[in-house]
Amino acid sequence: MTGPRDDSGRRSSGDVGGLAERQAELVATLVAGGPPPPGFAPAQLSATRAALRRKRAGEVARHWPLLAAGLGAAWSTTFAGWAAGRPTAGSLRDGWDLARAMREQGALPPAAAEELAVREARLRYDGLGAPRPRRLPAVGRAGGAVAVQIAGRVRLLRPASRPPAVGGDGVSDAAGSTLWI
Repeated sequence: MTGPRDDSGRRSSGDVGGLAERQAELVATLVAGGPPPPGFAPAQLSATRAALRRKRAGEVARHWPLLAAGLGAAWSTTFAGWAAGRPTAGSLRDGWDLARAMREQGALPPAAAEELAVREARLRYDGLGAPRPRRLPAVGRAGGAVAVQIAGRVRLLRPASRPPAVGGDGVSDAAGSTLWI
């Protein structure tokens, strides 16, 4: 993008400031849900915003695979709904914040609860700064899962409770089990 230049061939300082403002508006629109800047087609901005959220969801899923797997097909829509209007804080922190929000709502899948408990035991994260390793023994809890960190090693002491599985044809066998192989 070129703009007016002075006699020496450099852009004027006012033009650079205007460019920086327009770029900041565009970034705010794409990643933080800001209003569309003038001169941009809303349909293309919406498509770009959706593509960036999908890319961001993929990055978060790499850092939080059990969270993404636990949500299955709902992962993309759940993450996009949560991320709308929130600028990224990095993939690890985005996943951590989403997992904590889901835990508070009681919607955290069991495997993701275990993943969160292990992270809470291993790292200290206050929601503002970057996660830091814990030096002292620590306990992490989420969705019934309990993890403990002692001497730098993390162990899952109690897995998260899982709903009973339903399988087979629903008819009990001689032992009273409805799960048939």
